[in-house]
Amino acid sequence: MTDRITRRTFVRRAAASGSILTVPGLLAACGGGGGGGGTSSGATTQQLGKTLHFSNWTYYMDVNKKEHTFPSLIAFQKKYGTHVAYTEDINDNESFYHKIQPLLARGQSTGRDIVVLTDNDRYLGLMLENDYAEKLDKSAIPNMKNLVDVQKHPSFDPNRDYTLPWQSGMTGIAYNDTLTDPVLSVDDLLENPKLKGKITVLNDMGDVLTLVMLSNGDDPAKVTDKSFNAAMARLKKAVDNGQIRAFTGNDYTGPLAKGDLAAAMSWSGDIPQIASPHIHWNAAKDGGAIWTDNMLIPKGGDVYTASVYMNYVYDPKVQGLMEGGDPKRNITGIYYIPPVKGAGVWAKKFNPPIGSNPLIFPSAETLNKMHIFDNAALNNEKYVNEWDNLITQ
Repeated sequence: MTDRITRRTFVRRAAASGSILTVPGLLAACGGGGGGGGTSSGATTQQLGKTLHFSNWTYYMDVNKKEHTFPSLIAFQKKYGTHVAYTEDINDNESFYHKIQPLLARGQSTGRDIVVLTDNDRYLGLMLENDYAEKLDKSAIPNMKNLVDVQKHPSFDPNRDYTLPWQSGMTGIAYNDTLTDPVLSVDDLLENPKLKGKITVLNDMGDVLTLVMLSNGDDPAKVTDKSFNAAMARLKKAVDNGQIRAFTGNDYTGPLAKGDLAAAMSWSGDIPQIASPHIHWNAAKDGGAIWTDNMLIPKGGDVYTASVYMNYVYDPKVQGLMEGGDPKRNITGIYYIPPVKGAGVWAKKFNPPIGSNPLIFPSAETLNKMHIFDNAALNNEKYVNEWDNLITQ
């Protein structure tokens, strides 16, 4: 996608854990489902539901680990009287889309009011193209005015009628320093014999091919058959010779933390969640990928209640706490790149080290080092089929 900021970034949790994650180069912090859905498709009743069913990725909400609670969700419930049934059941875009698509195709509710999908993968676009998403009730989202300018008119949803950004971040390389020397390039990740069978690569085509194409000297924003084939050939070679153990969603984090993996192509925001001084993240020598995860309402979801929640998290004070956390209250933040103007001001008040970190609130110079994958390539059936064959062989 060509209109977004960046995705999972930073050294997450010096303050929360007492340990500091170092990043050589660019530092980063980027089954289930709810019960019944809300209103019937197309009907928007401006009455709050008793329950908001929200499906999200793991490690993607502010948390009080001492109490095992999500503080911002509790605060929303207290303010509006609506319980949030929050489920961390999104491991990757493809598997989640195929979980809910059969229901949507039959005109049935998914049992979810908000889901979060990524704009550098084809499945967000498929949700919109197939009319599987409800229009937002913008009258219930006055805080949409706080959306950062760069996110206002993405190519997949030019007027933000169906989606709002959740968080943004970056894709690069993570490694465990107890098992390997620093892994700072795609060349090292895919070709270092010492890493054979000890690495994983993400299963999102846009993320992976961006990094490999940059390593090859090609432009991932303008994919050609030649550049696509060259990148795929490198990856296939690494699969065939056993260099790559597996293609994963963010379930690589456990093995990496336990020392079962030496290195992984990684979403940067996942790594700080591990909070280990031995796990490091970098954007890769030739550049990294950027992306944004977006909230949308599946057909049959409760449009008004979901829109009210979106308005709530677009309050800069709320977003600042969600992003930065508050060590005084044992709240750990999300530590991704927020889409809300003014969130950084509040994050500095709640947690100064996080609120002042330029990798969570990045400069234009930092963002210029990141690259976005060609939207047309994401929807090229030939490319998609070849990619699917590679990661499932």
